Order: sequence, then structure tokens, then C-alpha cells
Amino acid sequence: MNPMEMFGLMGKVKEMQSRMKEAQENVEKIIDTGEAGAGMVKATVNGKKQVISVEIDPDLFKADDREIVQDLIVAAINKANEKVEEKAKAELQKSTEGLLPNIPGMDLGSLFGK
Repeated sequence: MNPMEMFGLMGKVKEMQSRMKEAQENVEKIIDTGEAGAGMVKATVNGKKQVISVEIDPDLFKADDREIVQDLIVAAINKANEKVEEKAKAELQKSTEGLLPNIPGMDLGSLFGK
């Protein structure tokens, strides 16, 4: 490899590192909400898959059925995490577009703690 090719390759690596860092920062800003029980339980998570909030319809407590409420909370959190993961993958693809070859089976989502 001649020096010009090496210089070009190093430039691509630096650009990729910069775009990956930007993508990670953007993923951390993603927020989405999942619902369960026809909207009676809502959970909001961020791109780091941290639960930000949980909202529970007061009518659920009138039923005095703890198990149902607990199941709905888990379902809402799981749905919110699925939505955030989809958005994070899209953000990563957008940020690295044109930098890396499209290699079948190569999943860069794991770079974000998937």
C-alpha cells in the first residue's frame, strides 16, 4: 500500500470514529414509550434502555389485582425497549452510511450495548 492509500485509509478510520461517536450520542437522546393493557400502563425508556417513567391508569388499582399491573408494566417496558432499539439501529445506519461496506451478517448494533 502506497503512502497516499495509507493516508486515505487513516482519514476514513478517523471519519468513522467521529461518526460512531456522534451516533452514540444521538442514540442516547432517543426516547420512546411502550403501552400495554390498551394504554392503561405506559413505560418510557431512553436509548440506553433505562426506564425514565412509568404511568399507570388509576382504574387498574380499583381491580386490586397486583399481578395484572405487574405484567402490564413489564409488557410496556419491553415494547418501549423494542421501539428504542429500532430507532438506535436506524441512527447507526444513518451515521455510518457510505463508510463501511454492507457485509451480510455484520451487526453494528452490538456497539451500543445491545
